[in-house]
Amino acid sequence: MVGREKAGIEVGDLAERVRSFAAASRSEATLDAYRSDWEHFSSWATDHGQLALPAEPETVALYLAAMAGDFKPSTLGRRLSAISVTHQHAGHDSPTQHAAVRSVMTGIRRTVGTAPAQVAPATIGEIRKMVARLDDTPIDRRDRAILLLGFAGAFRRSELVALDLADFTDTPEGLLVTVRRSKRDQEGRGDTKAIPFGSDPETCPVRAVRTWIDTAELTDGALLRRVDRHGNVGVGRLSDKGIAIAVKRAAERAGLNAAVYSGHSLRAGFVTTAAANGASERAISRQTGHAPNSATLRIYMRHASAFADNAVSVIGL
Repeated sequence: MVGREKAGIEVGDLAERVRSFAAASRSEATLDAYRSDWEHFSSWATDHGQLALPAEPETVALYLAAMAGDFKPSTLGRRLSAISVTHQHAGHDSPTQHAAVRSVMTGIRRTVGTAPAQVAPATIGEIRKMVARLDDTPIDRRDRAILLLGFAGAFRRSELVALDLADFTDTPEGLLVTVRRSKRDQEGRGDTKAIPFGSDPETCPVRAVRTWIDTAELTDGALLRRVDRHGNVGVGRLSDKGIAIAVKRAAERAGLNAAVYSGHSLRAGFVTTAAANGASERAISRQTGHAPNSATLRIYMRHASAFADNAVSVIGL
């Protein structure tokens, strides 16, 4: 009896571990998005007298048709994923694979279109203009570090704000930065990016980071912190939205159209600038962490070479 009870407890513990590992297979951001998407669908179904779980394929198709005018196809595609995952976890067949649902989704993509909105890449020209307008206040020194480190390291916003001082190693050539977790590395294997000294002290990412650390008197913890209007550096880590705000603020001060820039502009600008200056796809992807032959990477590389060897230039206009 004791052996059976012990075995039962162990099986129960294992079942709980299985659920825990299954939840950990997706990032917290993805899980939050799924929860929000499921709540939206569930509320709509309830308001329209339909059963959300398990949902009939016709209910999902009607939902898609009702939402098509208000949401992008990419958003609706993510909501289909949330509906599918929720059904599977509850032990039901997913209604999203039904022909009726797939047909409606295909029609929405063809009618509305799926081309993603691209932010403007902040190339080296724009980066120089942004940095040139920054002063020596604590918040401007922090923003200079954000712009130059984010650009040189081709960091995602989430990667940039997650950096701690312990992730930086000084070398004679520059900084080695450990990225402990990223969008493509949900298992936390980690990666290292090399940030060499810049040839111009005004746009050197290594000097900018060191100046910010000295200004903020940081000894450990998060690299990028909140700074209030009086120049006081807080203990709280800067949010990813803070990166976007810093980029837009710098763009506006430089006389650029701030509306077209975001935190992703630093990463996109690195790719565009590097490609325009002859860097190989392999070298660029090593810094960005893109997968080999990444479609996203090649979009920005094509932008960089759009006017190179262009047939229009030889037709006599």
